[in-house]
Amino acid sequence: MEAYDTGSDARQGRDGQEDPGRPGGAAEQSGEAAERSGGADGTTGASEAPAPRTGVAALSPRYQVGAVVALAVVAVAVCAHIGLVFLHVAPSNTFTKQHGEVVDEWVFPEFEQNWKLFAPNPLQQNISVQVRADVSTADGEIRTTGWYDLSAEDGRAIDGNPLPSHTQQNELRRAWDFFVSSHDSDNRPVGMRGTLSETYLRHIAVQRLDRNGAAGEGGTVERVQYRSRTTNVEPPPWTGEKVSDRPEYRELPWWTVPVGTNPEEGGAGDGAARTGGAA
Repeated sequence: MEAYDTGSDARQGRDGQEDPGRPGGAAEQSGEAAERSGGADGTTGASEAPAPRTGVAALSPRYQVGAVVALAVVAVAVCAHIGLVFLHVAPSNTFTKQHGEVVDEWVFPEFEQNWKLFAPNPLQQNISVQVRADVSTADGEIRTTGWYDLSAEDGRAIDGNPLPSHTQQNELRRAWDFFVSSHDSDNRPVGMRGTLSETYLRHIAVQRLDRNGAAGEGGTVERVQYRSRTTNVEPPPWTGEKVSDRPEYRELPWWTVPVGTNPEEGGAGDGAARTGGAA
């Protein structure tokens, strides 16, 4: 049974709290809330300080203009680079026919693109590059070395190496691709790039032969000769395709190693072989 206080018109609830229905009770509560949240003048408390500016907004107007100009220059350069690379890999069109030299000058050699990895018809052959040399021995005789498989040497250096060098992975492969793309089927150079590719291959040959000690004690490399050994990759059994497993060879002519670049005479090598220039 609920009780009433005879001295007050307020009804006491079961938990001993005032009845919110009491006249003036809600007003008093809202007034107390207003006093807690606001000041005496009715404001909502002290205003917070504005957050400090960061990034470009924190710069002075002069530096903001400089940052915008710099970003605009970078954006234009990136767009121009992407556009030139796109024109390089895109099919021949009117622009590349008229301005192909401009595109090539920008792309080669740092940004050269090829599609061998994602091509619809990826390479299906293993190409091994080999070299041999004519060596003049210490007693004045000339002997011809056996074939050194340079591709196999690079493969052994890469196999099991989690961080192989760029030289081991690409130097010989790119040099051979450079030669093939700049020579005709008779191994004759096409333009200045063809001559440059021969010089590049000749230097690689002399360095590798020197590393392998091909000249021997007191010997000197006089001439070098390259050849490639191409074998087909066996297709998967489910294709039913049959390919020949007989290797094909492409032999290049002998290249003379010029006199005057012997490492013992201050050349770039570290052995007895002579580095090559243009024949």
